[in-house]
Amino acid sequence: MPDLDAPFAALADPTRRAILARLAEGEATVHDLARPFAISQPAISRHLRVLEDAGLIETRIAGTSRPRRLKPDTMAQLWDWLGQYRALWETQFQRLDAVLDSLPDDPPSPERNP
Repeated sequence: MPDLDAPFAALADPTRRAILARLAEGEATVHDLARPFAISQPAISRHLRVLEDAGLIETRIAGTSRPRRLKPDTMAQLWDWLGQYRALWETQFQRLDAVLDSLPDDPPSPERNP
């Protein structure tokens, strides 16, 4: 199992999650990624460095441009790891559904103390 500490740590920040959501739509430059945020371009560059060090994104060199894009291998490893727990939770939810289905539809009337 690969080390997933750095990717999960990178995902802990909402700005980095928003950057990943934008990159899920396609490649983007630092300028493109900085546009919707009220932070400086150097701050976006630092977020991109964290994402790249975590293996979540990669930089493509295109002349003088450096567009970033998602690195699907690391995302797949995260998804695989989370999938182990998804099956567990689905089983628990199925059991809860069975209990809820066995309950009567009409709630009991409130008891009054004399």
